[in-house]
Amino acid sequence: MPKIEGNEIRVGNVIEHKGRVWRVLKTEHVKPGKGGAYMQLELRDLFDGNKTNDRVRSAETLERVRLEQLPYQFLFADGDEYTFMDQDTFEQMTVTRDVIGDSAAFLTEGMQVEIEFYGETPLEVRLPETVTLTVTYAEPVVKGQTASASYKSADLENGVRVSVPPHIEEGQKVVVKTADGSYVEKVKE
Repeated sequence: MPKIEGNEIRVGNVIEHKGRVWRVLKTEHVKPGKGGAYMQLELRDLFDGNKTNDRVRSAETLERVRLEQLPYQFLFADGDEYTFMDQDTFEQMTVTRDVIGDSAAFLTEGMQVEIEFYGETPLEVRLPETVTLTVTYAEPVVKGQTASASYKSADLENGVRVSVPPHIEEGQKVVVKTADGSYVEKVKE
């Protein structure tokens, strides 16, 4: 694995530190009046999700970890287990819901995703940034509600409830962000 000095660490880097593999969430270069400069890091453990803050001296050397991202196709879900197929070898693999997170609700059959691996271990499943879904239920508009920038609740075909503008009605298609389930736009027909 390539080495990286403490002062070269950037947000998004994956490093091996104290026997664990971490993703760097925040960095701050600190130069105190006394003593040597150091990097204050906010780190998230890639295996158990725990966060920690740590200091690394600028001259300290760490291992920079390379993760592999591979294209997969989502096949089906069985409870909290999700099956994907490698696009090159056609081999299937199963990933648990805790690796995918809340965005698992937006997986649809045949969806192309990217799975990030550390060795043979899947760490993260990245869905497309947005998905298009049909509104199955939309609350009625309250008279005068359209005068201000307000939103109403709507249920999507995957069972997720989102906030949409008052003009969205049942049966219409909307674009939603997979990261947080927020409304992006109405699909023009």
